[in-house]
Amino acid sequence: MKHAEVAIAGAGIIGLSVALELASAGRRVTVFERQQAMSESSGAAAGMIAAGDPENSPALRPLAELSRALYPQFLTRVAQLSGMPIPVRTTQTIQGATRIPRGLCELHPAMLNALAPEIEAGSLKFFLLEEQSLNPRDLAPALPRAARTAGVVLHEECPVLSVRHNGGSVEITTAQGDWTADTLIYATGAWTAGLTGIPSTPRKGQMVEVYLPGPRELEVVLRTPEIYLVPRGHGRIVIGATVEEAGFDKQVDGIAIAGLIETATALWPPLRGAAIVDSWAGLRPASPDGLPIIDALDNCRGFAAADSRAARTWAATGHFRNGILLAPATALLLRQMILGEPLSVDPSPFRCDRFAFSSVQ
Repeated sequence: MKHAEVAIAGAGIIGLSVALELASAGRRVTVFERQQAMSESSGAAAGMIAAGDPENSPALRPLAELSRALYPQFLTRVAQLSGMPIPVRTTQTIQGATRIPRGLCELHPAMLNALAPEIEAGSLKFFLLEEQSLNPRDLAPALPRAARTAGVVLHEECPVLSVRHNGGSVEITTAQGDWTADTLIYATGAWTAGLTGIPSTPRKGQMVEVYLPGPRELEVVLRTPEIYLVPRGHGRIVIGATVEEAGFDKQVDGIAIAGLIETATALWPPLRGAAIVDSWAGLRPASPDGLPIIDALDNCRGFAAADSRAARTWAATGHFRNGILLAPATALLLRQMILGEPLSVDPSPFRCDRFAFSSVQ
């Protein structure tokens, strides 16, 4: 039976960011992925580093701001290790809302139209956020390569099938054989509930990418509570996204895609006539309150308080629409928690004992 010092179930952006962070601390990390790395919600995301999104819970703000601050060094490190640069696609977001948050100013109509010519503001007020976005499809091949270069062992097409605790170690059965580990981290996104009982379940999101020919080039993200438009360069714009409780269904619905395009065009009429390039659906991992779960399982009500197995098992899941944004801070916070280092932010909003559930282990 093979042994891993740290085993991570899941090779999306959360699992691989945690792996990279723990490897930098000298830990020997092995990651098991049920499909290909970065092939689920991480690669399907819009890529907004949306720390200032007013739709986010205030409880998320400290972790989001930490992650935004960490992003430059995170992207630099991934690029250096992988040899694959991840370009920042946009640096500003025009946010529409019913009211302007404290400390921000409403954009004057002339400035609004200078940033997004022909925008139809309707009844919304708009303000400017200094906020970056990237294309997750740039990050998808680079992050696994960076992790491997850092010494992480990555097993793809290798789902974790079962876990049991035996004395001082965790025994893991995978599709490619059995392992033991000193520490196990679940970064299994929308599949976490089926493995652990932790309530991180799928929320389907459909998106579409369009191509807008001609001289009109959108250079900022446009976002409202109903829709967002994220430029990818060279006339391509990603439009999203639906939020659906549809289980693990990833089928793309033409009616839903047409609705996204209609809503986006009402906001920014130059999209009329844009050609559809691609459409897809992803499964966001969502907790009941929309906040991530970053915690040791001994804090979870589904596990006995005195159960020593849980102290060796951790969860980093439930990031919902903010997996791209929160990955660097989640990785740092989990490293600090596991290694007993000083904490950069208060983890209490992300404890799993805010939910009651039954362990499936």
